[in-house]
Amino acid sequence: MELWPGDRSMGSTLEIDGFGPLPLVRPGSAAELGEIVRAAASNGSALYPLGGGTKLDLGNPPTRQGNVVDMRALNQVIDFPARDMTVTVQAGMAVASLQEILAHEKLRLPIDVASLRSLTLPARREGAQQSTVGGVLATNESGPRRLGFGTLRDYVIGISVMNDEGREFKAGGRVVKNVAGYDLCKLLVGSLGTLGIITQVTFKLRPLADQHALAAIPCAAESLEELVNRIHGSRTRPVALEALNPSAASVALGQVSLPLPTGHWMVIAGYEGNHTAVEWQVRELAKELGAVTPEVRIGDTAEPLWQALIEFNAWPETKVTFKANLLPSATAAFCAAVDRLAPNTLTKAHAGSGIVVGHLTGDWTRDRTAAFLAVWRELAGKAQGRVIVTRCPWEWKNVINVWGPIGGDAWLMREVKEKFDPHGIFNPGRFYHGI
Repeated sequence: MELWPGDRSMGSTLEIDGFGPLPLVRPGSAAELGEIVRAAASNGSALYPLGGGTKLDLGNPPTRQGNVVDMRALNQVIDFPARDMTVTVQAGMAVASLQEILAHEKLRLPIDVASLRSLTLPARREGAQQSTVGGVLATNESGPRRLGFGTLRDYVIGISVMNDEGREFKAGGRVVKNVAGYDLCKLLVGSLGTLGIITQVTFKLRPLADQHALAAIPCAAESLEELVNRIHGSRTRPVALEALNPSAASVALGQVSLPLPTGHWMVIAGYEGNHTAVEWQVRELAKELGAVTPEVRIGDTAEPLWQALIEFNAWPETKVTFKANLLPSATAAFCAAVDRLAPNTLTKAHAGSGIVVGHLTGDWTRDRTAAFLAVWRELAGKAQGRVIVTRCPWEWKNVINVWGPIGGDAWLMREVKEKFDPHGIFNPGRFYHGI
């Protein structure tokens, strides 16, 4: 175990939302991590788990002094029985490294992780290399392919976590058919490191697709809902269905040589599978759309467009980013309302999943942002949804409630936190309702 000694790009301390500086510690093993946790428990300090640091904007500011625990030294493959289509890795492994290892066996974890690379400037932050397994689990990150393949909760079959006593506990296992006990894996995914520090995880995997394609269809704002519903009702089965407003399309797709009619939304359907199935679905979609001819990218030519769709969620040239989660059937109407209220917002929806990401551009003040956010939350609430702020200046967080109003589930979440972390060691105050 050591204080952070070598990575001068980050230094030996770190501020989180203006709180700090907090000393960085870097355990080299689960045993060393256990020592760190026991020390924190004995002196009443807090621990803030850190992966690649790509999601530090997410959540409330910390509430207590303590240490930032950098997990990147725990980055080994523990077990990879490729024929069983599972892999067990330590939580500090970079997601990009994991995907590269899996690809050698023609396998993948079908979760899209944005790399935080600028879409309009040369690469200045290699976030894809930074995003770690533990980090994406803690935030439950997903992207365009969640429509066809689900989220991380669908692929975690085993997990190991360091508890508040410095002891590692396990849930699930290394085989797909685990049926005993509570499904703690799903509980821990998306908990923002507030219930313990993830040390190891076992994923079930999928084969790499033989072929993939994207079909892009421009449409007027008033036709968005109809077009999305037509694709939903078609004989094809897209694994992704994205909708971008004109501003977002210009930023995200302007560098992939895609025709962008002025003032039009862009709806993009993604297909994956064997060559025959993908090519049939592309032809079938074009036939069902009739007079509307999609711009199709297939095989290697589709890759830049896929990547642009994935990267958009982490577009760095913005001060404020929000994410709405609502009924899929209400997605088009919500997007249209956001566009009317704030036309310069870069809006992209996972139109088949009910997820909408918006980046606010221009001269947004704290109070103006708070006012618009209240309206968007009201709109989302009518569609049984919520809106959270995933990025904003930390100075605004004393006014802007980044997680949204307290719901009826707050008591349950507090009960769970109390059972797992009664002394509030892990990431205190950063999650929903100050958990």
